[in-house]
Amino acid sequence: MSKYQFLNRDLSWLSFNKRVLEVATNPQLPLYERIKFLAIYSSNLDEFYRVRVGTYKRFTELPPEDKKNLRENPDNILKKINAEVDKQQIEFGKIFRGNIIPELRENNIILVQDEMLCEEHHQFVKDFFLENILPHAQPMLLLKQQIKPFLQNNSIYLAVKLYKRRHKKEEENGSSKKRRARYAIIKVPCHHFPRFIELPEVDGKHYIMFLDDIVKLRMKVLFPGYKIDSSFSFKLSRDADLLIEDEYSGDLIEMIERSLKKRETGSPSRFLYDESIPNGFLRFLKDSFDLQPNDMVKGGRYHNFQDFFGFPNPLYPELELEPYHPLSVEELKGETKSIFRTIRKKDRILHFPYQSYKYVIRFLNEAALDPKVEEIKATQYRVADNSAVVNALINAAHNGKKVTVFVEVKARFDEEANLRSAREMRKAGIKIIYSIPGLKVHAKIALVIRKDDKRDYAFLSTGNFNEKTAKIYADHGFLTSDKVMIQEMKQLFDYLENQTPGYTFNKLLVGKFNLKSELIRLIDQEIENAKNGKKAYILLKMNGLQEREMITKLYEASEQGVKIDLLLRGICCLKPEQPYSKNIRIIRIVDQFLEHARVFFFHNNGEELLYLSSADWMNRNLQRRIECAFPIHDADVKKEIIHILKLQLSDNVSARYLNGKLDNVPIERLDGEAEVRSQIAIAEFLKEKEKAHKEKESVKE
Repeated sequence: MSKYQFLNRDLSWLSFNKRVLEVATNPQLPLYERIKFLAIYSSNLDEFYRVRVGTYKRFTELPPEDKKNLRENPDNILKKINAEVDKQQIEFGKIFRGNIIPELRENNIILVQDEMLCEEHHQFVKDFFLENILPHAQPMLLLKQQIKPFLQNNSIYLAVKLYKRRHKKEEENGSSKKRRARYAIIKVPCHHFPRFIELPEVDGKHYIMFLDDIVKLRMKVLFPGYKIDSSFSFKLSRDADLLIEDEYSGDLIEMIERSLKKRETGSPSRFLYDESIPNGFLRFLKDSFDLQPNDMVKGGRYHNFQDFFGFPNPLYPELELEPYHPLSVEELKGETKSIFRTIRKKDRILHFPYQSYKYVIRFLNEAALDPKVEEIKATQYRVADNSAVVNALINAAHNGKKVTVFVEVKARFDEEANLRSAREMRKAGIKIIYSIPGLKVHAKIALVIRKDDKRDYAFLSTGNFNEKTAKIYADHGFLTSDKVMIQEMKQLFDYLENQTPGYTFNKLLVGKFNLKSELIRLIDQEIENAKNGKKAYILLKMNGLQEREMITKLYEASEQGVKIDLLLRGICCLKPEQPYSKNIRIIRIVDQFLEHARVFFFHNNGEELLYLSSADWMNRNLQRRIECAFPIHDADVKKEIIHILKLQLSDNVSARYLNGKLDNVPIERLDGEAEVRSQIAIAEFLKEKEKAHKEKESVKE
């Protein structure tokens, strides 16, 4: 049995989401930024239950002999997950009720809950309900084992307990006959109306009300002849995993389209209910919808807090962060200057969202218009709605270029959007290569091939071709004309098109080919250097670290004295603070932008090696995906990325250490030590760089 221990991936992910929740308590952030982090937390948790918990639920249904073959007992893990989520939900409620609502009130924004409505508001609510909600409200009586309405995924429902009103004669006779309780549900029509309804302003105060509460206040209209006893909210999350990744036969696109229709009807993964509901009432709901004990999760009075992304701000732009305006890049500036000529001189790096994504669009648009360009190849994993990237590729096809796009239609929750953009591109004459069965393509690369020219051009990225997420995801984009790298990219695209074996990659590290083996070799090299008394150091930045063979290698390196820094945003299965991990430090940064880049740095006895990549060190990335890690050789680009990494390692504001108990431990500042919030420091560093470049150019002129 191995002496090494590994943390559970899903409990470690919950630790990350807890850190997201903690940001909502930061008094240095504007109020609406903290509300946004509550929404992010809620949205993350919903997806977690729909995907990860749904998987555990399927495992719990396995026969006992099959469960023995699993690494961890799914029933035990589910209990631990629900126990941790219970604790986090309690904390969520404290933050919402104890911090957010009082601070809204201090700013004359009243989130109406239990307050008595004034006459004006009472009339507004009555009119709004009758004119708007009533036509869409569909109350349904529940009769156990007879009437079981289908519960739509993530929709908010009100469960209502009610009694038939006594007839007038019964009232007059003082009948003591016990009335039988009836039960019903009402779906809150959030798909027709905003979740938050602004009431008329009164005395300079702004009043906002949950749509749920408006329904509650007027629901008696929906049940004539009944007396309402009580009502409580609930929602059901359904398993969203399409279970198509290992299909090797049949029409994959048809399978995905068929599966998408089933996603909203998947088996229950979480029944979230108001914890104040009486036990008897809850049992009735559980039995009525054939729910299992491990489906039941306590919640607060309100659900779907991701709706707080749209919480009205009557004082806008007060109480919000100023929008971040990405920097222009002087070296790439100038609409008349060829971006290809600039790249030909030397490799260029872009840092999103600090710098503008428009240069990526310009790269593709120039390729679409350049008469020397004969072919463009690109991968697509998650694209924006009305994508400028897709439009540039369509323009290229209209201009007679041969355009080939590999579309990964198995990108979870983006399958439909990717299919839609693929059809649009195909109509324009673009050659579309769809998903490879049993394999996901996660590499983010584009290649521009020119005729009668000695140079082709490429863009490689740690993030998606998505100009909208590039405003909030922190990624690196690399522009190059390196001949060896481009030749290997041509091989990679040829593999995507034909899946023929026999390709060799030397510069690029490609999943399913040499990525994992080369990473192991690079770690072994640091181990050897440490054994020989040389400096040995590894710095890895990723979203997730799960793959056990890679973690074992890092443990071995730590035991041999290799110093290792891990900048890990999310999942971490490596257990710190153990004898075999004493040289490993794990830092998690959660801030305004989502840390999304993957960077691998090896000291290499002073001849530093630096790779940017699309790959996390998860089982799926290293074993079941085509990923691409690419080396940075240009001295200026390498120096710039390393400086950014050092700023992140020195963060003592937004960063936290991850300890062996999965706690997010604040970093203590020494007396007199300056605050470093890395995202602000990076923005300032890049701003100063642009300023210095402008000054240098003005001297030339």
